[in-house]
Amino acid sequence: MLNKIKRKAPLAYFIVSRIITMFVLLFLLGFALFGLMELAPGDIVDQMMAQQIMVAGQGETSANRAGADNAFSEEQLAKTRAEFGIDKPFYIQYFKWLKRVVVDHDLGVSLISRAPVSFLLSSRIGNSLLLNLISLVLITIFSFLLGVYFSSKAGTRLDVGVTFFALFFHAFPGILLLILFQLIASVTGLFPVTAYPDFPFSEAPVKFTFSYMHHIFLPLFCSFLGGVGGTMRTIRATMLDQLGMPYVFALRARGISERRVYLNHAFRNTLNPYITGSANLLASLFSGSLIMEIIFAYPGVGRLTYEAVLQHDINLVLANSMFISFLVLLGMVISDILLAVVDPRIRYGAEK
Repeated sequence: MLNKIKRKAPLAYFIVSRIITMFVLLFLLGFALFGLMELAPGDIVDQMMAQQIMVAGQGETSANRAGADNAFSEEQLAKTRAEFGIDKPFYIQYFKWLKRVVVDHDLGVSLISRAPVSFLLSSRIGNSLLLNLISLVLITIFSFLLGVYFSSKAGTRLDVGVTFFALFFHAFPGILLLILFQLIASVTGLFPVTAYPDFPFSEAPVKFTFSYMHHIFLPLFCSFLGGVGGTMRTIRATMLDQLGMPYVFALRARGISERRVYLNHAFRNTLNPYITGSANLLASLFSGSLIMEIIFAYPGVGRLTYEAVLQHDINLVLANSMFISFLVLLGMVISDILLAVVDPRIRYGAEK
């Protein structure tokens, strides 16, 4: 049955199989996340107990300190863990969470703030998606422009110089570059040290837009420098490889203009490796934006995940991590589908 469907509709079969694989990976990832959180020392109840003791410890009397010591007895700790549902083994917690998400369509509540996880995510998702989409568009446009242009200047001094700087920034640690740029912003005062305006969009939409562009310029420039180098070199190398192919010599022998050879033929074949690697680029952008959000205090999903991990807020950690993983896996599926559409030579499941 499956082989028959595979022969009749190989591309549809491939897409469905990739989507099924994506959900299987998400299931395994969630299971692993629950296990890792279980291995981490302490839990959210310990965090609450420590905060209570610190607050009570600010008093001067020994009676306050004694009250803090007695505030959490073993029975109370066990009761609190049972209320939060963290007294069971991690795999039971995971399947309960999975049932609540799939059947009830409920991500639960944050164990710290007691706010719905869906509300916390919705307030941050747009910020992270906007930042990463801007980075992806800028890196893609400039990578193709620079890669195609410098493939025609291969071996020149300009090509060697640009390739050197591209390798330098591609190999430079991203976290150190972000810290250096924040120091520059702090010393010069030309740019804010935070990456988000201090007033909402609804208050003044036009002013917010310009302020937002001003705030994200430095972190966006860091992301651009780190991402454009490797992508540009890939496109440049692919263009040079295509220009050495026999079909290019045949096109030139037929009198086809160099512009058409570059743009209509060689350029199209550079799309294949870029589409294949675009999913990895999306993953690197999200992982890099997590560090950027922490350093530049950007209110995105990455910073929310970081704070949730520190507080052992398992509901928030799992929802954030699964969302980011879903975007990365979805990017891989889309890149495979686009690759099949762009390259007509690919025939998934075709018989040899």
